[in-house]
Amino acid sequence: MKEPSRQLVWERRSQTPLLLLAVAFAVAYAVPIVAPDARAGVHRACTHVEWVVWGAFAVDYLVRLALAANRRHFVRTHWLDLAAVVLPLVQPLRLLRLVATLMLVGRRARMAPQIQLTTYVAGAVVGLLMFGSLAVLSVERDAPDGNIKNLGDAVWWSFTTMTTVGYGDHSPTTGLGRVLAVGLMLSGIALLGVVTANIAAWFISRFERDDRADMLQLAAIRELQDEVRALRGEVARLGGTTAASAAAEVAAVEVAAVDQPQPNAPAQREATSPTP
Repeated sequence: MKEPSRQLVWERRSQTPLLLLAVAFAVAYAVPIVAPDARAGVHRACTHVEWVVWGAFAVDYLVRLALAANRRHFVRTHWLDLAAVVLPLVQPLRLLRLVATLMLVGRRARMAPQIQLTTYVAGAVVGLLMFGSLAVLSVERDAPDGNIKNLGDAVWWSFTTMTTVGYGDHSPTTGLGRVLAVGLMLSGIALLGVVTANIAAWFISRFERDDRADMLQLAAIRELQDEVRALRGEVARLGGTTAASAAAEVAAVEVAAVDQPQPNAPAQREATSPTP
């Protein structure tokens, strides 16, 4: 059995700690926005937590790069991780810190394939709703003509925007708020497309499995029919008692063939009795 590489061992061991750090980052990101009147010490602590978590993810990327067998290939195939680490350093893109952290957690997650899609979709929905609500609240709260003044308004706006319902009772009035709205709408449409496509793929795979089972069953029935034809030929060449026993064997095989359920139809049974 091939031993896992040092990079894979590191990723397995650091996955849970990084997930906990991401949760701490989300809390630290949300507190100053939800409670802007909190003490200055609380705001400073949240800022320190954000930078510590970002530093942990940056160190994680550098360690994985150092442990990679082919570093150039690692950079090419993990460019999204690098972007998630670098983007929060750009001052105009500081609002993307939460998205970058969630993106890194998603890229690092290792789970069974059958639950991977569900986890990604659920995590993307929760993350986008959280990011959209907090980001638009931080942008629109102090806008002169803004109508998104509290977290409840922001969450409601995020729901209606992601589902592209758009009731219009709450809407961003600033340029950055409208950019956030466009990103949230496109993300909602993309997630809906992913869910629809995977439901369709699940139905198609079920139909394909049923078709394969039907083909195997049909092949078994044809094999029994060939055996019946061969036995009938033997009966034609035999006579007397031997012929009677052969006929009984032929009848038994015919009953077995009839008892086999037909593909895509209810099983039909016919009682037959041997003729001496």
